[in-house]
Amino acid sequence: MRSRARTHMGCYDCCVRCLGAIPYASLAATLLCYAGVALFCAGGHQALTHTDTLVQMHFARSLQDYVVLADFIKYFQYVIYGLASFFCLFGILLLAEGFYTTSAVKQTFGEFRSTQCSRCLSLTLIIVTYVLAVIWLVVFAFAGIPVYFLSNMASTCHTVNILSETTTSLNQHAWVCMDARQFGLLPWNAMPGKVCGMTMANICKTPEFYVTYDYYITAFAGAGITLLSLVLYIVPATYNYAVLRFLGRKGIRC
Repeated sequence: MRSRARTHMGCYDCCVRCLGAIPYASLAATLLCYAGVALFCAGGHQALTHTDTLVQMHFARSLQDYVVLADFIKYFQYVIYGLASFFCLFGILLLAEGFYTTSAVKQTFGEFRSTQCSRCLSLTLIIVTYVLAVIWLVVFAFAGIPVYFLSNMASTCHTVNILSETTTSLNQHAWVCMDARQFGLLPWNAMPGKVCGMTMANICKTPEFYVTYDYYITAFAGAGITLLSLVLYIVPATYNYAVLRFLGRKGIRC
């Protein structure tokens, strides 16, 4: 009976030690990173495709008027493919580094030793993550521009619909316009570059408009989630690295 009790206690202690060795913060950061990048890449790719269609149909009459935007859409879609591949591998590195630097792992496996080279690699990964966080902050800010533009356009369309119901004069709502050139989406010489009145209201009623709007919101949310995941990883990774360096200076083998 005593041997069985000891066996059960041994299994229980082993399970507790294994669960304690899991870097939950790094695991959560990795899952958030995958989810955010997936949302950004999928939503961004589809949003750019629909944007090209909207611009061709309503905001520009010739390719020369939006050639810069068309090139940006084409090349950024290739960037999205590379981004998905890169963060697939980077997420694995984040999780592996989390397991490596977690103090619970070092307490569980007594033979584990940290070297100067390994601490240097940990610092390098932390610095890379800091740089990526700054880049994603910029991406998050720029991803809000099309969301802001389409949100204003939807609000303006609502105003046009109200004016069209309350008055019979076309001049009352013909002056209400949305100019894509003011948001930097098109050059100032693009014609017409803007839509006004009932023309704009009819655009807002098309499924193409709302699908594009939803995709941009998805990409914007994905960028925010990715930024959050990188910040969530930086905090415990920096703390664990500081502990390793402190113990190394004290001459403690960790």
